[in-house]
Amino acid sequence: MTVIASPTSTEAPWKQRYRATRLGFPTWARDDPDRLVYLSNQSGRFEVYAWDRRAGTHRQVTDRPEGTGYRVPSRIDPSGARLWWFDDAKGNELGHWVREPFIGGTRETIAADLAPAYSAWLAPGTGFAVLGRSRGDEGTTMYVVRDGEAPKLIYRHAQAANVADLSGDETRIAIAHSEHGDSRNRAVRVLDVDGRAVADLWDGPNKGLQPLRWSPVRGDQRLLVLHDRRGRPQPLVLDAVTQKTDDIVLDLPGETFADWYPDGRALLIAHDHRGRGELYRLELATRTMIRLETDPGTIAAARVRPDGDVWYQWTNAATPAEIRSLRDGVVVRPPGKRPPSGARYEEADVDGVHVFIAEPRGGRPHPTIFIVHGGPEAHDEDAYSAQVQAWIDHGFAVVLANYRGSSGYGKVWRDAIVGRPGLTELEDLARVHDSLIRRGVSDPKRAVLSGGSWGGYLTLLGLGVQPERWSLGIGIVPIGDYVAAFEDEMEPLKRYDAALFGGGPGEVPDSYRRSNPLTYVDRVRVPMFLVVGQNDPRCPSRSVDIYAARLRELGKPFEEYRYDAGHGSLVIDEQIKQIAMEIAFAAKHLGTRAPIA
Repeated sequence: MTVIASPTSTEAPWKQRYRATRLGFPTWARDDPDRLVYLSNQSGRFEVYAWDRRAGTHRQVTDRPEGTGYRVPSRIDPSGARLWWFDDAKGNELGHWVREPFIGGTRETIAADLAPAYSAWLAPGTGFAVLGRSRGDEGTTMYVVRDGEAPKLIYRHAQAANVADLSGDETRIAIAHSEHGDSRNRAVRVLDVDGRAVADLWDGPNKGLQPLRWSPVRGDQRLLVLHDRRGRPQPLVLDAVTQKTDDIVLDLPGETFADWYPDGRALLIAHDHRGRGELYRLELATRTMIRLETDPGTIAAARVRPDGDVWYQWTNAATPAEIRSLRDGVVVRPPGKRPPSGARYEEADVDGVHVFIAEPRGGRPHPTIFIVHGGPEAHDEDAYSAQVQAWIDHGFAVVLANYRGSSGYGKVWRDAIVGRPGLTELEDLARVHDSLIRRGVSDPKRAVLSGGSWGGYLTLLGLGVQPERWSLGIGIVPIGDYVAAFEDEMEPLKRYDAALFGGGPGEVPDSYRRSNPLTYVDRVRVPMFLVVGQNDPRCPSRSVDIYAARLRELGKPFEEYRYDAGHGSLVIDEQIKQIAMEIAFAAKHLGTRAPIA
């Protein structure tokens, strides 16, 4: 096990959980797997780190006041000689890739002559990289960027697309695209390095495909893909030479992800069901499934190392995330004082809505906060959360509901909000709330609706659509006016919203009016607290400006806090400051416990 430095703290437990060093799942070089890059908050903000496993050294690569790398993961080239990270302006996600030697040295901005763009991902090769970009005036473009040469355009389309992976022999590029007009359900194309299409796969309307990874065997032109053919993500193998597919039927509930074993004869299957994960080895020739031993909890990421070992990131509600190996146990974990453990979650099922509930000590009913997840294509899991535990420490029951629209429960569940976003999710939250009141868990006079991103949007919408239900609202990087948000948001999200709502605001105005928080602002009855990133390209601040101005006109009570970053802060002190303000806001209005120092 590798050990890296970790600070200790004498602060309150909830602050210790925020300050504890967290490690993202590492990415290693194809030909030198002991050279890795990962994300960590060790410096007090999330930055990119290089890990030389042979030498046992860790180097902080980036050092920016606002942090680096949370939205666009760093990359490392096949040899391990150079690594890549995405440079934007204060979290606005509009920028360029930067490349530098793994051991440190001169940095180079890649394709610096091109205007800043949102990343449509990047696949490094040997002496070149495939660069994906997204801009409103260009749509999606992809370039081959060779050392010492001008970028070569190989793909352009008005619809959303992204680079997925470069084949082991570096002759084929897998991309996901939505040229058919539905960015929520993409198709797969294989290009050569000159941009010629050599294979295409599309399952038709409302059936998405996600290219994952090429076979690690050199010269093997098989691509691993996820599909929705049976109503939940499962793998298939596309032969890019013959264009034949091998559809792998898995008798597993929930959803799956997959990776190759080094010989190309077996797959690692990561299975997620009801917010918990497990791993299997699948032999392709015989379809034999062997369950791999892991503890109950969430497996956030998993990959097979070139030596056949499996690394995975594991956590549960009580235990911070660890990078583990099936062979060796914990691979890398900060030493010293570990953060306090967390309260475990209880599970419930309310009319099909899967719910995690964490209760504080003391008698029922509790003041209760619904922390609504973002996405909407995400889901809450049995995972350690400093945010959740902070509210528990201050006397709140915390509710995590995987409403319709969440991933993890199959395509029908995920697509249930199409054409009617926002309102559908709120119906599910209301049923969960009613159930907890009947059970005596939740105090109906002290119920807080809160969430970030899509959860922030649902918070503002819910305070207007369900004004009698909630006692307070805390909207974190929310959407206030969806029409303004659509106009200002990053290009890929415009395409996503068009697929979700049935078109843009000019095409389906009634759909946006029906699901717009601004439509219901006059019905808001309770105080709200708004946390806004001024450089946020996903939930742009102007949409909240319009909403807040209307609140003022109507004389509605609200407070707001704005910070100079993007879609959530990567700075730990700022994260602590924000959650303390949120807890203090609740204490002021509900008489609950003030933030513990």
